[in-house]
This record gives sequence, C-alpha cells and structure tokens, in this order.
Amino acid sequence: MKEQIKIAKEKMGKTIDVLNREFAAIRAGRANPEVLNKIMVDYWGAPTAINQMASISVAEARVLVIQPYDASALKAIEKAIQTSDLGINPNNDGKVIRLVFPQLTEERRKDLCKSIKKYGEEAKVSVRAIRRDTMEKFKAMKKNSEITEDDLKVCEKDIQKITDNFSEDIDKMVVNKEKEVMSI
Repeated sequence: MKEQIKIAKEKMGKTIDVLNREFAAIRAGRANPEVLNKIMVDYWGAPTAINQMASISVAEARVLVIQPYDASALKAIEKAIQTSDLGINPNNDGKVIRLVFPQLTEERRKDLCKSIKKYGEEAKVSVRAIRRDTMEKFKAMKKNSEITEDDLKVCEKDIQKITDNFSEDIDKMVVNKEKEVMSI
C-alpha cells in the first residue's frame, strides 16, 4: 500500500517537473536559453539539440548569443531557428548567432497565458490519471483480499489528499507564470 502511494507521488512529482520545463520554454520577453531546448538541428544527418553543439549565453536581458563549437554548423543552426515556431529571426555575423527577443504585445501575452493554462490543465489531467491508476491497483488488492475495506478507504483518502496537493501546486504555478508573462 505505502509503496503504491510512494510510486504515485513520484509520478506526480515528475508531472510537476515536466510542467516546469514547459513553462521554462515559454518565451516571456526575456532571453532564456530554455526556449531553444525543443529546436533540433540537422547536423551531419542527425537531429541534434542546439545546446549540444553550441554554447548559449545571455548577453543582455533580451539577447541570446549562440556560439557553435563547429563554425560549419552556424548556417544549420540559423535555419533550424528560422523554421521553428520561436518567431524570432536570428542575426548571423559569421561567428555567432544573436537572438533579440522583442517586447511582447498585449495580444501575444494573452496567447501565452492561454498556453500556460493549457499546460496546467494537461498536468492536472495527468495527475488525476495517476490517481485513477493507483486507485485501480488498490481496488484489485482489495478484490484479491490483500487489503481490507478499511485499508482501501484509508488509501483512497491518502491518494486523494496527495492529488489535491499536487493540483493546488499546479494552480499556483500557472498563476505565477501568468503574472510573470503579464508583468513584463
């Protein structure tokens, strides 16, 4: 019983980690190397993450500088950024690529808030699915006479309490990220 609850907690914790990564990748008007994590570059025929083939630094509050380890990869990185959904045109000076993040418009901020809410809702759905799977395991244990009816009720209360706590955490994360986006 305790083991099942521990596993469920770990899975819910991983859901929170995924949500954090999703939020870090949201471009909020500030230069953040995390926005490049999803962009893959065709490098010698293999899709490669930019952070594995270049050093990425924040030059100013709204400027990212990408310096490839291999100068021949500069054009491939530039092309990957242009074809991505990042919405920023890279400046290539032959040695480094600069990404200048423009100030966000009100409309873009609202779109980002919709995305934030969507990610938050997906995370909550995932947490509830973990709760449901765990509950099914407890019910199977009850059916196999491994636990009593009272044990089942206690487990249901415990797993529901954990689910509620994770859902509250997700709601707080969504509110904080929305505030961050709207205040920039």
